[in-house]
Amino acid sequence: MNFDKNKVKNINIAYIGGGSREWAWKLMLDLAMEESLSGNVRLYDLQYKYALENMKIGNQLSAREDIKGKWKYEVVNTLEEALSGADFIVLSILPGTFKEMTSDVHYPEKYGIYQTVGDTVGPGGIIRAMRTIPIYLEFANAIKNICPEAWVINYTNPMTICTDTLYEVFPEIKAFGCCHEVFETQKVFASYLLEGWGIENVERSEINSNVIGINHCTWFDKVSYKGMDLKPLYKELSEKFNKIGYDNHRDKKFPVHPMGYKLLIAFDLYKKFGIIPAAGDRHLAEFFPDWYLFEKDKITSWGISITHVSYRIKRSEDFNIFREKIINNEQKLEIKKSGEEGVKMIKALLGLNDLVTNVNLPNKGQVKGMPINAVVETNALFSKNGIMPVFSGELPLGLNNKILTHVNNQNAIIKATVNKDIDLAFQVFTNDPMIHLNYNESKKLFNEMIDNTKEYLSYWGVK
Repeated sequence: MNFDKNKVKNINIAYIGGGSREWAWKLMLDLAMEESLSGNVRLYDLQYKYALENMKIGNQLSAREDIKGKWKYEVVNTLEEALSGADFIVLSILPGTFKEMTSDVHYPEKYGIYQTVGDTVGPGGIIRAMRTIPIYLEFANAIKNICPEAWVINYTNPMTICTDTLYEVFPEIKAFGCCHEVFETQKVFASYLLEGWGIENVERSEINSNVIGINHCTWFDKVSYKGMDLKPLYKELSEKFNKIGYDNHRDKKFPVHPMGYKLLIAFDLYKKFGIIPAAGDRHLAEFFPDWYLFEKDKITSWGISITHVSYRIKRSEDFNIFREKIINNEQKLEIKKSGEEGVKMIKALLGLNDLVTNVNLPNKGQVKGMPINAVVETNALFSKNGIMPVFSGELPLGLNNKILTHVNNQNAIIKATVNKDIDLAFQVFTNDPMIHLNYNESKKLFNEMIDNTKEYLSYWGVK
């Protein structure tokens, strides 16, 4: 890398999952808008065709006169080529296909188990983890051997398990996990400051919040705007909208949008625990399934729905049509910020600015009441070549105990994978709060889900 006053040139980014149809584009657009950075992005993906398409799109983008950040995109054939000389590594993969995702989400429905997302906890999250952890074991070993000083940014779910696996293999790795769920809750505050209190032009980034919890089950115990305590605002919001819900003027409005939600679960959890939930209702529901997901005909009454995989398939098909138009220069990419903070984090780690934001890191005491080294989500200070987690305190004891079940399960499924212990994996499966089945039914469901995803479980010896 070369430093030129406030610019850094010749940065090498390895993008693993470089054929990504969403996250890679977000990164490319954010890099294109950042004039202080330039360099090379190596795209590596088992779906070589999609990586080639992203290379073409990225280079088309850099060639535009209205683009400030100039980057050269290239496709490489191996993980080793991608990692060689990397300063930053982005991990953004889909572990399996829509076929596997369909069984993750929908096979348990035959047994009365309903998942709104199915990628973090519950039977879907566990089986997805069994596919994903072996890949991350490979990533961690390769990074350790090829570019141990590179910073690693993980976007893949299950976020906690992926990040934890990297540290399990390579404790000195410089890795962190990024999730935007907290951002959406900050947007709720910005929106309601206008609607409820008449305060205009509030940016999401101006909402200061103390983040505490684990990924997709995060909480605010402190939140403010320009020194103003916003906890009374949330109390007002939850009381005013606890029957009809609050849609935050989002494009994804329930019930029209399959990913929509109305904060009814967040308001209910706030009432139960006295602390502000900072993740979307669709994720939160899966951590408390007995309250929100046990009865199928009542799920929609909470302002959420099961996001059917058929919707994701249709969205992917529509996106591919749009993608072809971009590749063939029939349409131009709209230059706009993604709302993610990956590029801001890169700038901070390069010493161009400091940044405080939420991030997933091993617990070194930043969350009291959680096991040391378990991956937790809190704020952290990003500065030149360093990340310092912010001490966030502790959750209410009753809530903490519920979350600990998932923390222990996530740790155990990593141990099961490292040891190729499928019996332990099944024990983790049965220990998840969503599994309200007897032993034989649990075993039958587990085997059915394993059979459907066996193409991606060769590491386990599944045939």
